[in-house]
Amino acid sequence: MKLNRTLLGMNFFAGDVAAGLGPYLAIYLLTSLHWSPGRIGLALGIGGIVTVIAQTPAGAIIDATKWKRGLLAACVVTIAVATISIIFIESSYAIYAAQVAIGIAAAFMGPSIAAITLGSVGRDNFTAQTSANQAWNHTGNMFAAILAAGLALWVSSLGVFWLVGVMAIGMLYCIFRLNADEIDHDVARGLADGVKHEEVHDKPSGFMTLVEDRRLMIFAISIVLFHFANAAMLPLVGQKVASTGDAAHGIAFTSACIVAAQLVMIGMAIFCGRKADTWGRKPLFLIAFSVLPIRGVLYTLNDNAVYLVGVQALDGVANGIFAMVFLLILADVTAGTGRFNLAQGALMTLVGLGASASNLVAEEVVELFGYTTGFLFLAAVAFVGLVIFLVFMPETAPHAMKDKNGRVAEPGAAVS
Repeated sequence: MKLNRTLLGMNFFAGDVAAGLGPYLAIYLLTSLHWSPGRIGLALGIGGIVTVIAQTPAGAIIDATKWKRGLLAACVVTIAVATISIIFIESSYAIYAAQVAIGIAAAFMGPSIAAITLGSVGRDNFTAQTSANQAWNHTGNMFAAILAAGLALWVSSLGVFWLVGVMAIGMLYCIFRLNADEIDHDVARGLADGVKHEEVHDKPSGFMTLVEDRRLMIFAISIVLFHFANAAMLPLVGQKVASTGDAAHGIAFTSACIVAAQLVMIGMAIFCGRKADTWGRKPLFLIAFSVLPIRGVLYTLNDNAVYLVGVQALDGVANGIFAMVFLLILADVTAGTGRFNLAQGALMTLVGLGASASNLVAEEVVELFGYTTGFLFLAAVAFVGLVIFLVFMPETAPHAMKDKNGRVAEPGAAVS
């Protein structure tokens, strides 16, 4: 298939905008404003908590609206303005407010991009386009991380804040280059060709969708544990290094970790694009899950910066696969329901819940017991999630699901 190049460009710039400050904010608050780990955990977690609250309604709005480009553009502007505002304020309440604004915008960004992609290329081409989108997204994130390191070392540690604004301008340019008439809004919400909206109005929505579909329920539990185990790892590593240095070198180290991980993620996105429709979704996701407990343990074995960057590269395997396979599993189980974005919003609510809880709890564990205990705690959570996914989650790829008579199941159908 011919890839949509405008979508590729949009995902390139989204790599930095959607990720936002992330672990850089933790370093800034620790070294420049001298916040305690507990307060840093609250600052990192509050945006995620707001995203948790907004995510499911955001999915419903994205399903319903035909103004997806404008909605996405508004989110980009909000994130850029809120990010830059942080460098001009020292009030903790103002920083929390900026994180709230970023959290609300983030609730719409991921589902909007996925919906625009699905509506633009259709279900048949969704795997290939999503694979390319993710590869470009990781490339953009890697590019931004390299620039952030250079800015921190040779210009200012605040350069990372301005970089989000610059990347936001590039993303806005790509958004408005998209042809709005080429987005099929029925397909974008997961409706099959020829299915009318009236036929799905009585479908369950939000959390009811999770409750009534066993596959979604198991997947929901799995992704909460995945992100609980994963979200706090890089911020903790960055803080551990920065605690014995300064902000500039802490940012440079974090950028090196991000570059290493994003480089691996590019390969993982391409790999998943080639194998997801032949191997199925479950084997790929198990690989991603298996990396997390290994990574948590490895962080405790050595404090050398080069070693830690190498360990962080494993994050590229886990998150590179997750970003790709998450959307494919969701598209599989919601095919024909017209609830793709609503279900995506509900699951992303749980992703945000897991990530926010990760930062809040892990920072407290570190403050009480130290970094080694913190990493081992996260590794244990990851192992529990791995076992649950392995034992209880069925395959969702249509080609890989067969009933008791050996027949291939229809897309979105459960195996009998």
